[in-house]
Amino acid sequence: KDVSQGFPYLSIIGNSDIYVENYKGILEYSKETIRIQTNLGRIELTGKHLHIDYYSNDEMKIKGFVTKIDFYTGG
Repeated sequence: KDVSQGFPYLSIIGNSDIYVENYKGILEYSKETIRIQTNLGRIELTGKHLHIDYYSNDEMKIKGFVTKIDFYTGG
């Protein structure tokens, strides 16, 4: 299962840089929470001073102090 099949792919560098590939949309965006919809469900990042450094149709880079990442399957 990989990116070419539409599955989300996260690259995490420390607790301050998150790269997300194959996402469908941004559901919530604040300095404390970023929620992202994927083909497999939702990804929720929690932390402080979170911001989306850049994004395109299929990838984004999130920066800030990430304290928790949750995955919710099914939609």
